[in-house]
Amino acid sequence: MKVSDLLTRPGAVGEREDSTVAWHYGDPLREQRALTVGALVDRSDRDIVTVTGADRLTWLHSLTSQHLSALAPLTGTQLLVLSPNGHIESIAGVFDDGTTTWLDTEPGAGAALVDFLTKMRFFTEVDIATVTDDWAMLYVSGDTTLAEPDILPVPPAKFATGTLPPRPTVQYAGETLPDGGFARRVDTLGQPGVDLLVPRSDVASFADKRGLPLSGTWAYDTLRIPALVPAQGVDVDHRTIPQESPWLLARAVHLDKGCYRGQETVARVHNLGRPPRTFAMLHLDGTEEHPPAPGTDIKAGARTVGQVGTAARHYEDGMIALTILKRAIAENPEAQLTINDSAAAL
Repeated sequence: MKVSDLLTRPGAVGEREDSTVAWHYGDPLREQRALTVGALVDRSDRDIVTVTGADRLTWLHSLTSQHLSALAPLTGTQLLVLSPNGHIESIAGVFDDGTTTWLDTEPGAGAALVDFLTKMRFFTEVDIATVTDDWAMLYVSGDTTLAEPDILPVPPAKFATGTLPPRPTVQYAGETLPDGGFARRVDTLGQPGVDLLVPRSDVASFADKRGLPLSGTWAYDTLRIPALVPAQGVDVDHRTIPQESPWLLARAVHLDKGCYRGQETVARVHNLGRPPRTFAMLHLDGTEEHPPAPGTDIKAGARTVGQVGTAARHYEDGMIALTILKRAIAENPEAQLTINDSAAAL
């Protein structure tokens, strides 16, 4: 993937030598504060996939967790691809412009999604393409031009069939942009924001036209933590089911849409019990200078009760981490937890 032009801006630093977007621009804490008001984040490392053809929405509806057959043009939503046992395999943002359904995923996750979709094509009139080389995603915080997200309430266990409207569980208002691509209202950081898909060659000029301060992906990911928004590949492991993430359940899973791969597990957990784990935010005591690495064990005494996901230093709350914990631990505010040499509190 081509290195973003915004990574060449003064002060820009990549997280790794092979990074294609800026991790920060010299002051991550200031960039977090800016992002709570109005700033632009270069997320052009996300994988972009298109699905075209007359059957695209009904076909995606049959394969994924979201109700897509009635997705209106210029509307966005979220979807999950689940394993036969209900574990999350892919998380994707969605936008349909009337002729093309755009899917965006975490960096490196697009290949698995395309592979799954391609294997499920059979005789359906759809075409699938990876267009990451031509299109890039940006995020702008504080933009309230588009209408607020329309989110359906999660129904109680054993709800009556037909209770949920036959529509996506979250509907993000959107519009097409003059030079192609789209704007999609989102609530990814627990605040107003807009995802923008623009031609990759126009990323720098588009950012300049907006005239907003730049924030890196470090700031963006830090603000995901208190919003309890998991990222595929960091926070979601091979055992994660939708109910373990209340954020994803409310936005990406329609509980009354009929059969799809993994649906039996989703329905059984929703109607007969609670998930064994749940996402939570931890405060660390600051003993260690750097955040713990993803995958670091979280212990209650000598017992491992979870692993660290995204972890960072928040501009107000100090060192925090997103984790998926055993439910009994996550529901106990007095739990005594440790991560390496640091004490951690829910």
